[in-house]
Amino acid sequence: MKKPIPNLRWWVAVLLLLSTAVNYLDRNTLSTLAETIRQDWGLDKEAFSRGYSRVTAAFLFSYAIMYAVGGGLVDRLGTRLSLLIFASLWSAVTMAHGLARTLGHLALARFGLGVAQPANFPAGVRAVSEWFPIRERALGVGIFNAGTALGSVMAIVFSSWIARRWGWRWAFWAAGGASFLWVAAWAAMYRLPRRHPRLSPEELALIEEGASATVGPAPRVPWGRLLRMPATWGCIAARVMTDPISYFLSFWIPMYFQRERGFDLKQVGYFVWIPPLALFLGSLAGGAIPRWWIARGWTLNRARKTLMFAISCMIPALCVAIVRTRSPATAVAILAAISFGHGAWGNITLPAEVFPRHVVGTVSGLGGCLGGLVGAVSQLTIGRLTVTSFSPIFAALGAIYFVGFFVVSGLVGTLGVIRDVDAAPATPPSRG
Repeated sequence: MKKPIPNLRWWVAVLLLLSTAVNYLDRNTLSTLAETIRQDWGLDKEAFSRGYSRVTAAFLFSYAIMYAVGGGLVDRLGTRLSLLIFASLWSAVTMAHGLARTLGHLALARFGLGVAQPANFPAGVRAVSEWFPIRERALGVGIFNAGTALGSVMAIVFSSWIARRWGWRWAFWAAGGASFLWVAAWAAMYRLPRRHPRLSPEELALIEEGASATVGPAPRVPWGRLLRMPATWGCIAARVMTDPISYFLSFWIPMYFQRERGFDLKQVGYFVWIPPLALFLGSLAGGAIPRWWIARGWTLNRARKTLMFAISCMIPALCVAIVRTRSPATAVAILAAISFGHGAWGNITLPAEVFPRHVVGTVSGLGGCLGGLVGAVSQLTIGRLTVTSFSPIFAALGAIYFVGFFVVSGLVGTLGVIRDVDAAPATPPSRG
């Protein structure tokens, strides 16, 4: 018998972090190189902005549809097989970007990427629910979700470096190759806790704390039953309100610094990785800060909502400040603070804190689907507005979190209480 690995669940969290990192590396390579591609193809800024917004919208339309379908597939196929299939697919499609000759080709490649990538998130949240007790799930999801920022940093730093030396097409080929390496690691390392040969009995008992230990097929729960639950709509509302911000930060920030702050590709590589790094730290803080408060006697509900409320109050002031500053360095710092807050708000964490693990993927998929559709529409609007200024985007961004906090709190109710999906309540539990 192989020797158990101490704290194996945290190594699983790191593996999940890397899954999201390569997902976002593949996704954000295009946003990093958009201006470089525009110049290579000889397109004017207005034509490219409108075309680029349609390219990103094509990604988000397929992404939204597959997020809903993918969530159900994850719950049926299981975490391990789902990510083996979909990560292999998005790796191949990423490499296909390097063959594009027109915006139409890019739109087709992005549509394919949108089909493959969304399964990562319901699968990752489900994996956290499989490997972590409920009191640690916010931190587990925070580590997993921090990969969005890590992948964005990798895309900015490495894609700009590769593009300057060998051309932008090689950046896509390298990103897809990195994702295939992760697929090999996932195939070798991931198993369910009760089937993992390197998990100690003590850690298994901790993981299954307060949860069913069954390993057989989970009961199928109809969408209609889930959609009658206010908590489901609270999780969906969190995604609908904040996912468009995630896509703005992913797809438009390098272009913002190039157009409004005068950065070239070299300066993008030197400085624009800082906001995604702050997003990475914010995702970790969104789980670590509540966990610290919980260790001092707070309930999970109080800890998570206190942090969400504080961030919702902070971001509007930051959005005003970034519009008013004339300093590029200050703009980088302010956008880093906004990104930190966005990561710490923890929209993707909610399903794992209120639903049993066998429906976490489905609820995450529904939220990601509607969040993606709203994000696709927002991309077209951003493409029109940013021809002249990014200021209206920051004005809208500042108001969303505060409204979202109260909408989500009212619908979800108490965090840390797992709902009975076989008896969907007509009203949310008390918010004490």
